[in-house]
Formats: sequence, C-alpha cells, structure tokens
Amino acid sequence: MSLINIRALGVTLSTPLFANLNLAVAAGDRIGLVAANGRGKSTLLRCITGDFQPTGGEIARARGLTVAHMEQNLAPSLQRLTFREAVLDALQPEQRDGESWRADVTLEELDVPEALRERPLAALSGGWQRIALIARVRVSEPDVLLLDEPTNHLDLEKIARLESWLGTLPRDMPVIISSHDRAFLDAVTNRTLFLRHERSQLFALPYSRARTALDEADAAEERRFEKDMKAAAQLRQQAAKLNNIGINSGSDLLVVKTRQLKARAERIEDAARPAHQENSAGAIRLANRGTHARVLVTLEDGPVETPDGVLLFRTGQKFICQGDRIALLGLNGTGKTRLVRRLKSAIEGITQVGIKPTPSLVLGYGDQALSELSDTRTPHDTIIHRFDVGDQRARSLLAGAGFSVEMQGRPVGQLSGGQKARLGMLVLRLMTPNFYLLDEPTNHLDIEGQEALERELTARQASCLFVSHDRAFVRAVANRFWLIEKRRLIEVDGPEEFFAQAALSA
Repeated sequence: MSLINIRALGVTLSTPLFANLNLAVAAGDRIGLVAANGRGKSTLLRCITGDFQPTGGEIARARGLTVAHMEQNLAPSLQRLTFREAVLDALQPEQRDGESWRADVTLEELDVPEALRERPLAALSGGWQRIALIARVRVSEPDVLLLDEPTNHLDLEKIARLESWLGTLPRDMPVIISSHDRAFLDAVTNRTLFLRHERSQLFALPYSRARTALDEADAAEERRFEKDMKAAAQLRQQAAKLNNIGINSGSDLLVVKTRQLKARAERIEDAARPAHQENSAGAIRLANRGTHARVLVTLEDGPVETPDGVLLFRTGQKFICQGDRIALLGLNGTGKTRLVRRLKSAIEGITQVGIKPTPSLVLGYGDQALSELSDTRTPHDTIIHRFDVGDQRARSLLAGAGFSVEMQGRPVGQLSGGQKARLGMLVLRLMTPNFYLLDEPTNHLDIEGQEALERELTARQASCLFVSHDRAFVRAVANRFWLIEKRRLIEVDGPEEFFAQAALSA
C-alpha cells in the first residue's frame, strides 16, 4: 500500500526543473534521490511536505500521515539554542514539558556526547550541526523521513554513525534521501530515483547498481532512436525515388504510395525519442604543467603538532613523487588538516621542520571552506584579479564552468555551495600547478562534478595529496594511501581496512 502517490508532477521556475514525475512511496522504501545541483531535488522534497506548490500534477498522502523534513541549512533562529534545546524545539509545544524524554532518547540514538548537549549549536562544528538537524526530524517520530544532503560536513565516523542509525529505524518507515554521497546511498537505500527534466527514472536498486541500469537504459534508448531515424531516412529515400518515377510516368498510384511512405516516416520521427542528454552544470577541468623532478616533496620524520605544541604524530621518512595521488586517511582529530597546512606553508616558501619541497613545485591548493575565494568579489572579479586573462577571456572561462552572465556579476558569498566549488576548481585550473593539495575537494560537488574531478586527476596523471571523507572518490582516485595511526604516519595498501575501522569507531 502506497503512503505517498506522486502523479504527473512538474515544477517550472525560470526554467523547467522536472515534469511528468510519477512515484509511489510505500512502507519500507529507502529511496535515494539523485540529480545534479539545482535540478530540483530540494524542491521535490518541499513539494512532498506541502511547503512548495508544484506547477502541475498532484501528490496524495495517506490520511493522517506525518512527514518530517531535514533541510540542508541550519536556521539562524536555532544557532543560539543548545543542542538539546534545538531538538526539544522540534516537538509540539504541548509535548515539550511532558515528553521531553523524547529528546534525550533521540540524542542517545544518535550517540551525541553529553558534553555537547548543552552547548549552543553556533559553537559546534558543521558536522554536529548536521546531526542536530537529523535529531530534530527524528524526535517527533514521523511516519516518513525526508533527508536533504544529510552527510554534508560529516566525517567518516559520523557518516558511519548515520548509516547505523538509519538501520535501526522501524523497517516499515519510508525514507527519501537526497545525496551526492555514492557510497552512503549504496549503504542505506533500496531504490533510486534519477530526477530528470522530462523522463525521470526509478530503479528498485541502490545507487551504483541503479546507475549501471540507467546507463544501459540510456544506451538502449540511443540505439532505438538511431534505428528509428535510420528507418525514417530510408522511407524518405524510397518516397523520393517513387515520387520521381511517378512524376515521369504519370502514375497516380505511385504518387499515393509516395505520400504513404512520407507519412510513415513522419510518424516514426514523431514517435522517436532521443536518449537523455544531461545538461552539464559546467565543465570541471584541471591543468598539469609537469616538472622534471621525480621527487616532489620529502618528509624527514617531522612532527605535526596542535597550535599549542601537543604532538599529534610524526611523519617518518616519506616521499611524494611525480604521478602519486595520495589519500591521507585518519580518524577525526588525528591531524590530517594540520599536515596539509604544513605542506602548503612549506611549498609556499615558509620553512617547516622535516618538510622539503622541490624548488620547481607549483601548488594548486583547495580547502573545504573554499577560503581562497573572497565572498565580496564577484566570480568575474575573482578571475580578473588573480589571472592575466582579460575581460572577454574571463567571461568565456566562467561560462564554460557553468556561470551565466548574471551569476558572473553576483558576489561569491551569494553563490550556492556547488557554484562556489566549481569556481574554486576553475581557479585551480588557471593556476596551472604541478602538484595539487586538496582538503575535502568534493564538498558541495554533485555526482557529475565528482566524477569529472576524478577523471581530470587520473587522466592528466596529476600529482596530488588529498583528504576526503568521500569513500567513492578515494577509491577512484588514489594510488597510494597514508594513514595516521598511533601517532605515526604509515603507508597502507588500501583504504578498506580504515573505512571498516571508522565504522566500528562510530
């Protein structure tokens, strides 16, 4: 029995987001909602809750159904509340006094440490703020959960905790999850909806298997389209020949036959549907200027410490060589970002004990906060200010990265996370580095962008060291793996044992 029925749903804003969407949500469904940034995922979730009115179609909900929606961003009004107060605030007023125990049970379910429960959300990390948003939608014990990008800002331990928590929910509770985290979707979903402009596709499979099925369906549709168009062209050729013969012979029968062949060709052409072509959100391309040096960075058992001098780990003797794509692994707080910052400083000419970069190194650096971008500058000003490319070239580069003329003149601080990420990637490309140092490079990138970045790093044989909580990205890109463990930096054969350890630590 369906709890939610979506029929012929469509939304058009400045342009159509999606149309003719049909979806039935039944008990036990765990649906992954997949689309590029800005293609209507959040809008669809708001349609389901009734907070947004679609352009066409209808949504029918079972009588008395309660739906809880975790939105992407923390409301400003919640930031001054403590963690526990924010969860209590999600209850109905009459429940807050007599049933405040619900908040405590939810905090226990999500393993929120006691020390954090009375701290203001504004003082907590983005990851714990995300857990607070999840707790708010769970505390009221709804019939259906809608989660919009729940893994944003979460480290591997918190992602594992979230996966485990979703597994403890009542088996018949439907959950719809909008996410760009491929490994997470594989772990927690049993159906996948690819939201598209015209013909959305639903598969009773988790993401990776559904993606394979989608690619096969698109390829089959393309073959059918090509076959139909070839058949129509042959009919038109036959019609042209018969038409010439009919004109020369004066045969009315051949003239009629010609019209019939043309009509058949038109019917085939009208019925033929080209395969889906994803409208790119903008190209991600990188550069690799190369270097004659084989060893790019030498680590000589240097210390990595906290700002107040507490030793986190020692590096041992390590070499970063040309063509290395090193994933830096470690549990939260072990010092990954500290090492990245020390490497950045050393490459930029600031002496760091135990780190020796080759003089020919040109750094391409990007961090998860995109701190290299100024919120007050526009994308156009960002490119003009940093690179000698000229006005028209800057506009052309930005257009290729998916920035309309209007977006090029908007302050960076007003851009979405995905737009900022693509601007950051364009800046990296224009720096033409021969070594990339990346801290959470897939934050805010949709799956299309993640896959494009993977292709660029591997196809260009770029040398890089990166930190990422995106398991699919780590598996696709890295050819070496460094793990921070027991105050030492060690090399391991692969990431899977660490991923399993992070799950156990959750």
